[in-house]
Amino acid sequence: MRLGLISDIHANLEALEAILADLDAAGVDRLVCLGDVVGYNTDAEACIALVRERQPVWVAGNHDRGVTGQLPESDFNSTAARALAWTRARLTAPALEALRTLPLKATAGSDLVAVHGALHPEVGCELVRLNNHERRRLSFAALQAHPSGARVCAHGHTHQIGVFEMRGGALLDRTADEVTLRDDAHYIISPGTVGEPRYAEQRATAMVFDTEKRTLVVRRAAYDRSRTWIKTRRAGLVPRYWFLPAGLRRAIRKTARAARIHSTLKRLGV
Repeated sequence: MRLGLISDIHANLEALEAILADLDAAGVDRLVCLGDVVGYNTDAEACIALVRERQPVWVAGNHDRGVTGQLPESDFNSTAARALAWTRARLTAPALEALRTLPLKATAGSDLVAVHGALHPEVGCELVRLNNHERRRLSFAALQAHPSGARVCAHGHTHQIGVFEMRGGALLDRTADEVTLRDDAHYIISPGTVGEPRYAEQRATAMVFDTEKRTLVVRRAAYDRSRTWIKTRRAGLVPRYWFLPAGLRRAIRKTARAARIHSTLKRLGV
């Protein structure tokens, strides 16, 4: 079976349509959505409908739980909180209910465990960002003990493509556009982001996991980002400091953490 892995759509309809067309062309058998269908952009209702009609394996992201009120606005910066309030006022009751009933963890048979943030801990896993080896080791331990017997855990939330391998106690970064999985190893993987790029890659990204061939292939799809941007800006949802390059904003946040003023910048939406 070919599983199409997507995450962090963030109400970007143009990106979602492009990557779904690409996954269809790749012959995907089933979609796996790793959460955050909503947030930041304006087409949440349409994106929810597109994902739902695919009958995917689907888990909740932190923005999905924020828009339903299952997470408090204090868990989000000002830009994200503003988008969640805007979205909540416009989503239909069925769309909100679809998000509210999503699980935090799901499986695709014995092949894959799906989460948004991390496989650990039991509470608040959708908020954990797997961006260092210490956290990855904790999720690897949870994967190795998972009752499904799956050797692959797919997550979102980082907005970065990643493939990490655990074998014999050694944790290796195996990130590449094509990876063949070993039978004696466990893997934590991320397909990047469909609709909210934060690094050099600006296209919508996804992964295809061939469960029979034991291969991972990264997929990318270009789309008209200007259409999304115009709608988002007209709705008043762009970050206050949108004119600063993303790399500079990340550097400011890193410095702020060191100076222990990150919470202030978070409230300002930097």
